[in-house]
Amino acid sequence: MLRTEAVTTVTDATFTREVIESGIPVLVEFTASWCPPCRMIAPILAEIAEEQLGRLKVVALDVDANPETTAAYRVLSMPTLMVFRDGEPVQATVGARAKRRLMADLADVL
Repeated sequence: MLRTEAVTTVTDATFTREVIESGIPVLVEFTASWCPPCRMIAPILAEIAEEQLGRLKVVALDVDANPETTAAYRVLSMPTLMVFRDGEPVQATVGARAKRRLMADLADVL
């Protein structure tokens, strides 16, 4: 999967450090290489990551390679976008969406 430097890839091993312990809100994309909507939303998430640098961290977690975190947050569909603030999930949506709609969804947590 193509990722820019602004979107960090996290794993079961790095999830706590990168997401739970983050000092800023984190948007986690639960994704899979076989998921067409995940590929569609990836460039949008990369744009948001670059535009919101310092305000919002954007990370991607491959569900197939990281079953512990996927199961812990009961993720069943891809892409699931989950926002964490102060170590807790505060918002979750499923499916690809336009950038404008995604930014509107994120307005409450930014």
